[in-house]
Amino acid sequence: MNITGFPYLGRMNMKTSDRLAAIPMSGIRKMFDLAGPGSINLGLGEPDLAPPQAAIDGMCEASRAGKNKYAPTAGIPELRNAVAERFSRFGPLTGQNIIITPSGSTALLEATQSFVDPGDEVLVPSPGFVIYAPHAKLAGGIPVEYRLTEGDFQPDLEDIQAKITPRTKMIIVNTPTNPTGGVITKEIRDALADLAADRHIMILADEVYCEFIYEGKHESFLPYLDRALVVNGFSKMMAVTGWRMGFIAANPECMEALIKMQYHVCASPNMPAMYGVLAALPGIDPYLDRARQVFRARRDLITKRINEIDGMHLMPPRGAFYAFPSFDLKMSSQELANRLAKNGLICTPGSAFGSYGEKHLRFSYAASEEKINTGMDILASTMKQLRGQGL
Repeated sequence: MNITGFPYLGRMNMKTSDRLAAIPMSGIRKMFDLAGPGSINLGLGEPDLAPPQAAIDGMCEASRAGKNKYAPTAGIPELRNAVAERFSRFGPLTGQNIIITPSGSTALLEATQSFVDPGDEVLVPSPGFVIYAPHAKLAGGIPVEYRLTEGDFQPDLEDIQAKITPRTKMIIVNTPTNPTGGVITKEIRDALADLAADRHIMILADEVYCEFIYEGKHESFLPYLDRALVVNGFSKMMAVTGWRMGFIAANPECMEALIKMQYHVCASPNMPAMYGVLAALPGIDPYLDRARQVFRARRDLITKRINEIDGMHLMPPRGAFYAFPSFDLKMSSQELANRLAKNGLICTPGSAFGSYGEKHLRFSYAASEEKINTGMDILASTMKQLRGQGL
């Protein structure tokens, strides 16, 4: 018997799968793990606001009432209908178009697992959220980066068209975007929808930040469910990231596949949490109005502070709660992020979000103004020191 107490473990083939081994750990989590005592953490996109009281009460009441069992695989009908009613302002929906998922991240994973075959190419935005390319790989697909335009961070249509091949199955689109805060225009959205129809390509639209827009309006892909899946969620909307609650909107044919996949992933979503979301959703607008006021003020603060620093530039983000400034130092974004971490400020290097994210940093302003100001003090002093060294 070996020291583990399991006699056969040493002889078992417990090698990690090649598909998982080929995927690096999230750059966001890597930086989070570097945080020392007292560090200012502007690395995670987690709202510091309290959830709506109705959500907490609804979840607790459901649990006390015995609603702690398996739910329908697609979620409780009442919540599916309530989600369809709220989001039908963007496009025609019924509850049959909605599947409730255990987080927006799981929704994205289930979408790629349901529709991407080995060898299929998946176009992913760069800079773009860190899980898009790994999800494509886990499905056996091949992620192909497409560029977002500098400054306003719109999908570069020419670059997308140049990278479409006969093997292209899916284009992933994010609006408002993480990490950039960009918001897709109606012209770009419609052009992407037309391109998808012409080339018989599916769109996977991640719209989890749609409630947090400060200029312009949200241009959803919900009117295009004949060619798109739309992922959204409640973690950011209601500041309940730990509940892990999301949803997908899809046409009936795609919905059948998604429900089948979700059964094999988790059987069903969290029953009490669904009732919590259901209780808060009808009266969520005043809560969201206040949240947008808070985040807009923080956005204005971090934009002002960053643009006061020599060697850094940021156009005000139009949505979400991320700032993605560029810098002009002769070092990589990972090197700069590491230096900032040593000085007590946690952010995420732009390279974590794809090759087009290099020479940028991502800061989350889902933190208090006090933390933002302290973090920007560290950023300013670090940049001054590095520029003084000729870097």
